[in-house]
Amino acid sequence: MDREISVNEEFLIRQAKSDPAHFRELYDLYFEEIFWFIIRRVRELEISKDITQQVFLKALVGLEKYVYREVPFSSYLYRIAANECNQFFRDSSKVRYVSVDEGIKALLITEIEPAESNTDTDLSNLSKALGKLSNKELLLIELRFFEKKGFREIGFILNITENLAKVKTYRLLNKLKKVLEKSHEK
Repeated sequence: MDREISVNEEFLIRQAKSDPAHFRELYDLYFEEIFWFIIRRVRELEISKDITQQVFLKALVGLEKYVYREVPFSSYLYRIAANECNQFFRDSSKVRYVSVDEGIKALLITEIEPAESNTDTDLSNLSKALGKLSNKELLLIELRFFEKKGFREIGFILNITENLAKVKTYRLLNKLKKVLEKSHEK
């Protein structure tokens, strides 16, 4: 199935490179996914719409230079979206939000402490721990657990190797585990 998607994407990208009007198909395919990624970070509807449009405009303008690297085209869009969100926060001095539903928190806690129960205290402490991460660390966690991206895609989005994406993810999970262990000691 993944190969089928990649063949279809490659075809759509070739079409869009030869005629920008065909970019609409890629836009329609990924708009919602990218928009929700942005709105979870920015939390302002109109600004999220503007940033999303900027992402697709930059993708269209840079499409001629885009080279397919065995990761979905959405990874290219996520890379642009992450950069645009970071630029927004730098320019506006606004606070970056972490929007985490209880299911994702429970998944993270299970990943960090598989033998422990998912108590309300753990969930609350996890929220505090996530708030202490740097923007780059938080983006890595978001991509892996919230957006459910594989390490190859994360590496592409962050412009690092797949292996480094794995190593950084597991280091962050250990960091979060230590924070949760300290909260248990209190």
